[in-house]
Amino acid sequence: MSEPVDKGTLFVISAPSGAGKTSLVAAMLERDPILCVSVSHTTRPMRPGEQDGVNYHFVERETFQSMIGQDDFLEHAEVFGNFYGTSQRWVEETLSQGKDVILEIDWQGAVQVRRLIPNCVGIFIVPPSPESLRARLTGRGQDADDVIERRLREAAEECSHALEFDYLVVNDQFDVALEELLSIVRTQRLSVERQEVRHADLLAALVSGGTAYTN
Repeated sequence: MSEPVDKGTLFVISAPSGAGKTSLVAAMLERDPILCVSVSHTTRPMRPGEQDGVNYHFVERETFQSMIGQDDFLEHAEVFGNFYGTSQRWVEETLSQGKDVILEIDWQGAVQVRRLIPNCVGIFIVPPSPESLRARLTGRGQDADDVIERRLREAAEECSHALEFDYLVVNDQFDVALEELLSIVRTQRLSVERQEVRHADLLAALVSGGTAYTN
């Protein structure tokens, strides 16, 4: 009988555009070396400062469609006219190595992932108010007014699905929201399911009353 494997946890993090998800996830990765983030494939154009293979895998629309046909994606969706998808093989291989993986995807993708990986952990991030969301989108200086208005409408739709997730984090103060996200990750690592694998020898020794256990 093979030994149980300490598999990582898949964290699905969603948020409306402008809620600060990308900045929070980047800070999580800096604070926690066991965490890693899945780099999605996308058909959208590369923005200034982005790097292929770091921010996204930028591919042509035809390539993306071919990957869909080959069932390469754990989830995929069309957002604002562009396609986004998560490599199923990469996620499965990384989790099998005991690493925790973050997926930054929208609620539609989260639904797809939950069907395939029911034990994933869903986290939804919201801004403290509609006014702050508008201010953040405007302050980025990346989008035209009509695009901002469209993103605000989409944000309302996104937030209507917030209660479908396991955890809700309000990004009012960045440092507080960051600590809350890291606390969720730590809580999952202390679950019986994962601790049972990590400390199987210790638990067996304690139950049997044995004294031969060494850390």
